[in-house]
Amino acid sequence: MAHDKYISPFETRYASGEMQYIFSEDNKFRTWRRLWIALAKAEQAQGLPITDAQIAELEAHADDINYEDAVRREKECRHDVMSHVYAYGLQCPGAKGIIHLGATSCYVGDNTDVIVMRQGLELVQKKLVGVLALLAKFAAQYKDLPCLAYTHGQPAQLTTVGKRATLWMNELYMDWEELRHRTAGLALRGAKGTTGTQASFMELFEGDEQKIRAMEADITAQLGFDRVVPVSGQTYSRKVDFQVLSALSGIGQSAMKLATDLRLLANFKEMEEPFEKNQIGSSAMPYKRNPMRSERVCALARYLMVDVLNPAFTAGTQWFERTLDDSANKRIAVAEAFLAADSILNILLNVCDGLVVYPKVIRARVMAELPFMATETILMKAVKKGGDRQELHERLRRHAVAAAAQVKEEGLPNDMIRRVEADPAFGLSREEIEAELRPEAFTGRSAHQVEEFLKTVIAPVLAAHPEAAAQHAELSV
Repeated sequence: MAHDKYISPFETRYASGEMQYIFSEDNKFRTWRRLWIALAKAEQAQGLPITDAQIAELEAHADDINYEDAVRREKECRHDVMSHVYAYGLQCPGAKGIIHLGATSCYVGDNTDVIVMRQGLELVQKKLVGVLALLAKFAAQYKDLPCLAYTHGQPAQLTTVGKRATLWMNELYMDWEELRHRTAGLALRGAKGTTGTQASFMELFEGDEQKIRAMEADITAQLGFDRVVPVSGQTYSRKVDFQVLSALSGIGQSAMKLATDLRLLANFKEMEEPFEKNQIGSSAMPYKRNPMRSERVCALARYLMVDVLNPAFTAGTQWFERTLDDSANKRIAVAEAFLAADSILNILLNVCDGLVVYPKVIRARVMAELPFMATETILMKAVKKGGDRQELHERLRRHAVAAAAQVKEEGLPNDMIRRVEADPAFGLSREEIEAELRPEAFTGRSAHQVEEFLKTVIAPVLAAHPEAAAQHAELSV
């Protein structure tokens, strides 16, 4: 590896080889050649003088791209598409004259972009299913384990560890559905000509519009699409890029929420991401177990969520049928959004495969707060013994305030139970009070909600994608 020039961290640290290949030049230029072959076949089918031998010659060199010839030619003509038309022609002298016939640069450029985005979306969906599978196993395992639930960042009631995991999963499931929608909705740009009017094809087919429509439908089918954009200028609408990146941004949002919760839980010492045997948490503090993978998720998610602004501005600033100020931005923004989403899911696959839970810490934290949360139950029990509800409510309020002050101001344990036991107005013994302090009694339908969610929402997804559900990921750093 060269160390004297900039190399993207997505390449060296974060993104998978699979996603890097999807956005590689090799995948792009091989797709260009597939498109030129599809164009030739479709034009031949509609009567243009293209021979089987010419098509066979193009197919024989579909994958062995002569990059040196293309690079040399581009230095002369300053046009990437025409340099590759020239290089392909050197390998296919018999077909040289019909390569790119009637097409504009966006025929290969834009159609390839759509094809590549579809490939990227399919890989992201696969990894998302893998994360859901790991979290489903985790949620099922801890569906009954009570833990503190929070509103405003303050202890509110109880939930379960498994139920909280379903909150993460539900947002990721929403992302999965959005990705499926965007993938299914992708339409090929087709063969529209220089400004979208198909004027060049009107010339080639001598004004026969039916042949033009049939040619375009043929190309669309050959590339595995069932839709072509109904109208376009020179390019497909750049809103498509925005819609796709918005779906990827959703993954960033869900992942940041999940990773932030894990970081907070690590601070509480209730849960941790996996920590490897020889991993170093800090160069100065040997005892530290920093949630560095969750922090990395948050960092990459922030990048991904901001990146969606690029196609938004690009879509809004296109003039008339097309301007070229989209190109440089689009090359970077779209690819890096996919690389970022891929990187985030790689980390989540790794983290969710080894989440560590500390039940004793969780229970200790629950029991420190439960006396406050159990006040209504204690109140009802005392009323049944003949107490006055309004008077007892006020007494409970004063006891709770005093107990909270002791915890916050004196750093002492919560003595709410002792205060209620000592108050004759309640007429309750310590045993009677503590009988009401079973955490499992305060989690509502949490466990059943986990079971229902996994069965009705997640199980069908995992059953439909068994290979995707069995993924694991190793991180580079």
